[in-house]
Amino acid sequence: MTSPALRRTTQPNQPLIELLKQRFGERLSTAAAVREQHGKDESYHTPAPPDAVVFARATEEVAEVVRLCAAHKVPVIPFGTGTSLEGHVAALQGGICIDVSQMNRVLRVSPEDLDCTVEAGVTRKQLNEYLRDTGLFFPIDPGADASLGGMTATRASGTNAVRYGTMRENVLALTVVLADGRVIRTARRARKSAAGYDLTRLFVGSEGTLGVITEVTLRLYGIPEAIMAAVCPFPSVEAAVDTVVTTIQAGIPVARIELLDAKQMDAVNKYAKLDYAVAPTLFFEFHGTARGVEEQVALVKEFAAEQGGTAFRWAATSEERSKLWQARHDAYYAALALRPGSKGWATDVCVPISRLAECIAETKRDLDQSFVNAVLVGHVGDGNFHLAFILDPDKPEELAEATRINDKMVHRAIAMEGTCTGEHGVGYGKLDFLVAEHGDALSVMRLIKKALDPDNIMNPGKIVRV
Repeated sequence: MTSPALRRTTQPNQPLIELLKQRFGERLSTAAAVREQHGKDESYHTPAPPDAVVFARATEEVAEVVRLCAAHKVPVIPFGTGTSLEGHVAALQGGICIDVSQMNRVLRVSPEDLDCTVEAGVTRKQLNEYLRDTGLFFPIDPGADASLGGMTATRASGTNAVRYGTMRENVLALTVVLADGRVIRTARRARKSAAGYDLTRLFVGSEGTLGVITEVTLRLYGIPEAIMAAVCPFPSVEAAVDTVVTTIQAGIPVARIELLDAKQMDAVNKYAKLDYAVAPTLFFEFHGTARGVEEQVALVKEFAAEQGGTAFRWAATSEERSKLWQARHDAYYAALALRPGSKGWATDVCVPISRLAECIAETKRDLDQSFVNAVLVGHVGDGNFHLAFILDPDKPEELAEATRINDKMVHRAIAMEGTCTGEHGVGYGKLDFLVAEHGDALSVMRLIKKALDPDNIMNPGKIVRV
């Protein structure tokens, strides 16, 4: 676990805070509880509170705050819902946190074009509730009800990525406030363009280090005619993963394929009061026409049977599917409940699908030989999986062992032409792994950072060291 970078030793910039107080009144807070809340996320990483929090309500207000911070050379840290997992919102050098949760308007929906524009504070559930009567939906589902600005900033994905892609594929344009307070729009609404640098992709995944995202234009999709979900246990993790690989290589457009190992299934059963088999299990979801879903189901059942997976349990109604996927989304909290008083550390790697079985098998062997508690889950349809270490916060030896296993897993994934993070992002928690993954390309990222943020005020200490 990486410790936060050394915070500056000077006192918070009182003249700046006074200026912000005059401008924003009660929407600027220096209360300890508010600052503390905005300096931590859902991760195990050490939090670091900002010096003050501004609750912005419009792009121009964000620009105003950034301009003042730039003039005083004070850090700026964007904040959505605080559900990130690598210390993204920790104010490592103090500074001003800009909370965009009140920027929560859906600005435009174009059903004919299958797109919409939202403010950065709109969450994915809020958007889908707004779209409910249009016959459209937004598919990216990282589990948490994260803000769409935050999901864009961390290049989030989740359970539906195997069919619908990640935020990278589903963001069409952005409105961004740069480090000097300028406001830019990165693209138009056209589905493709060859006009200049792809600035949209530059800011997707930039984690607030290049600018503050204030508006997002997104792709939308028609709600499928038929949806079917299923759960199927397997005799081993290898058998489950081999089923996934065969399904993907056969080109079956399955919407979701999630893997939970036996420990995680035991936790889910106890937490959600379910009675699934305590065995490595795949969660499936199929989208399409009624006939198309039938064909997908038949083929996947055939592939699963070849690996010993025959006891399918189906969820066809909306209520049944919601219960099934809520159990999957609650997996992390279910694992924590196995050990009351514990802390969780969620990891994240992604490898090419052809190396997935090997990577998971070697990681499971490391766990079998270790004394730490951990469960394995994964969005295995795109080669992405996680360990959730369940640690006693009073036992440093457990944290040291989890760190050892995590480091080994990450370097194994990189050696397999994979990545140190498939969806959690870098923050400061995975900063050191980027050297092994990107080599000299990291120096290019640093040049971009310096060009757009010469004073290093935008979420400093994340992604690249300057």
